[in-house]
Amino acid sequence: MSTWILLRGLTREQGHWGAFVPLLQQALPAGDLVLTPDLPGNGELHLQESPTRVEDMVESVRTSLRAQGHQPPYSMIAMSLGAMVTVAWARAYPGELTRCALINTSLRPFSPFWHRLQASNYPLILKLLLGQADAERWERAIMAMTTRHPNDPEGTLARWLALRAEHPVSTRNGLRQLWAATRYRAPQQRPPVPMLILNSLGDRLVHPACSAELAQRWQLPLLRHPKAGHDLPLDAAPWVVAQIQSWLAPPGHPTQVASNPGP
Repeated sequence: MSTWILLRGLTREQGHWGAFVPLLQQALPAGDLVLTPDLPGNGELHLQESPTRVEDMVESVRTSLRAQGHQPPYSMIAMSLGAMVTVAWARAYPGELTRCALINTSLRPFSPFWHRLQASNYPLILKLLLGQADAERWERAIMAMTTRHPNDPEGTLARWLALRAEHPVSTRNGLRQLWAATRYRAPQQRPPVPMLILNSLGDRLVHPACSAELAQRWQLPLLRHPKAGHDLPLDAAPWVVAQIQSWLAPPGHPTQVASNPGP
């Protein structure tokens, strides 16, 4: 039995995984547990202050899981800022992680800042973080930056607005998370934990070259969806689940992925 930990990105919470969680749970071996902890400042922890160091986010998640009675080792699926937390975790405590799937992340020192956050988004992100948009405009802007073809976009927007009303992320915490992501520096050598990189060629928030560069530097398998946006689990949940299943399959098994699949 494995315990899977899913971590979201900047200002996002466990509720933003949406239909991906039950789809993943159904595909995993019987008895596997899927947990979706929030990073401090987001979701159920929105009243907490977000750390300005990714390493401190690691300690927060570790402490929270242990307090709830969950013990390592864990299997990780994490995207964006959550993937940075996962890399930091793998570096500090490699024995606690069995495997890590990193989705659309970017890491210093491997990618320049204008790839890690594409420059076309700078004015809008600054406007949003400074509180110059109402809730609906904020969430529509996030959807435009992070998705390409979400299923039922108006239904997704309604769910996001409900999450925002229930667990509002403060401007201060949003800026603190952005600062943590900006300053985090990954190790030159890959942490000694099996890793898989999943990437979206339609990502308009983080340049797809960031995943390609990381895969090359750390000699990791890279699977790329040709159309999805930054929120790959939203745009292409069945595809992501299929890649996880193939990753878990023993070599030579019919579901083992040999090359990058289509949409």
